Amino acid sequence: MDLGLDAVLLDRIRGCLIGGAVGDALGAPVEFMSLRDITALVGERGVRDYLPVSFDGVSGKGLITDDTQMTLFTVEGLIRLEARATVKGIGPATPVLQRAYWRWFDTQVNPGPIVGVDDGGLVREQWLYSRRAPGNTCLSALSATRAFDPFLPDGRGFGAIDYASLNNSKGCGTVMRAAPLGFLPSEEMAWEVSCEAAGYTHGHPTGQHAAGALSVLISHLVRGATVWDAVAMTIRYVQNVPRTDETQAALDAAVRASMMGPPSAQMVESLGGGWIAEEALAIAVYAALVYPEATTVRDALALAVTHSGDSDSTGSICGNILGAAHGFTAIPADLIFRVEGRTTILQLAEDLWFELTAQSSDAELRDVEEWWDRYPGA
Repeated sequence: MDLGLDAVLLDRIRGCLIGGAVGDALGAPVEFMSLRDITALVGERGVRDYLPVSFDGVSGKGLITDDTQMTLFTVEGLIRLEARATVKGIGPATPVLQRAYWRWFDTQVNPGPIVGVDDGGLVREQWLYSRRAPGNTCLSALSATRAFDPFLPDGRGFGAIDYASLNNSKGCGTVMRAAPLGFLPSEEMAWEVSCEAAGYTHGHPTGQHAAGALSVLISHLVRGATVWDAVAMTIRYVQNVPRTDETQAALDAAVRASMMGPPSAQMVESLGGGWIAEEALAIAVYAALVYPEATTVRDALALAVTHSGDSDSTGSICGNILGAAHGFTAIPADLIFRVEGRTTILQLAEDLWFELTAQSSDAELRDVEEWWDRYPGA
């Protein structure tokens, strides 16, 4: 391993994942509130600390939603994909990320791990078996395909050829889980895998392209680009892909908004509500552009969540962006310390980093059977 470059990558993976969780937890309590009600509650500076959330009511604790849950299963799917090659020397026999999202679906319909099924480490985490306002599109699409998993116990899986969703949704459930795919080796791979993975639940091209755009943006950030340069490179990439007009327009709108005076919640709301993929991406990008520095991450997150729309998704995406840009230490420490699942999130970040950077000479650094137990490659 190149300890210098690899240490930077690890820091940015940690920052991206924990930043997304923090933004998610900041936005969750105000997701269904109007801007007027939010500012009456917290003031004009916006949501800068965790508030009690409806599914818990405990003040001061940062509870995550389905946004972070699905992001963690994206990470786990990526690790499994890599583990198939590095541990067993085999390629994917079934869409590995599709199975990761099926495992998330299982956490939403079961009270705990399925008896008789030991499907890796993440589904053993009891705290993930909580419904945190999951998106209906994701639930319905995954429910429709779940029975086709050839790995279901007792021979219940029927197998399938095409797992793509048949709906026409472009909801933000695609983009809010896509950031980890930006850690793949190239922007082309990040785009292709993100669009395909988005298609497992959302059939509209814009929902898929917004996910691809976020992954390309993350890809440039983890390789050292500034926020502004990464956005510019992402726009150039998207412009060369057919049928991306809506995604291009959303990114262009975010850039224009960032140049139109001081940051404001009103400008955020001019970009939409964030309920659909390209609007969620635009709001997060706008907040990151107007507060692009490591020292202003809390300001960016507050701006990203203080509006009348899908605050947890826009906060999560903004946290992904700035965490990838600046690393773990840029995320406010008081928010990291109190965010739900912190230990699991950071362990997944480290494990993904190891899979992405390990060489054949590093094999002795892990217990292969223990690793395969946590990340069986299917």
